[in-house]
Amino acid sequence: MSVIDFEISPNVGLGSIKFGTKMEPFIKQFGEPDELENIDEDEEMNTTVLHYWENGLSVFFVGLEDHLLAGIETDNPKSILFGEKIMEKPESEIVGLMKKNGYEAFETEAEDNDKRLSFDVSMMDFFFRDGKLIYMNFGVFVDDEGNIEIVSN
Repeated sequence: MSVIDFEISPNVGLGSIKFGTKMEPFIKQFGEPDELENIDEDEEMNTTVLHYWENGLSVFFVGLEDHLLAGIETDNPKSILFGEKIMEKPESEIVGLMKKNGYEAFETEAEDNDKRLSFDVSMMDFFFRDGKLIYMNFGVFVDDEGNIEIVSN
């Protein structure tokens, strides 16, 4: 896989990885994944996940014919959001960082030792274990025609 810049840009992508990219050009640029997973839960939309385990990265492509990059999940310690490294940060610091950048509204859900903070705007989810961020995902919504719909704050 080529070198990845782990700077998260809500509604845009991760470094040079951009939402809306088709799967074939993505694989040509970043290489074959360590694992490929097909999720066919929806008759209207197929999801293919490319896992790059060594890079702490999974990318989600959706569509019926042309699969478009619509979601990214990372647990890479180099992940940066709004100029700050975020992995292992406590929940209060993530909430503060998000509020400082105009993202006020969020929901929380707890399950056993894990907790999720979800910001519907920019479809960002932060997952905490023992009070520290262990991974996050973010994405865009792709409609039935394959168009990206961005929810802004």
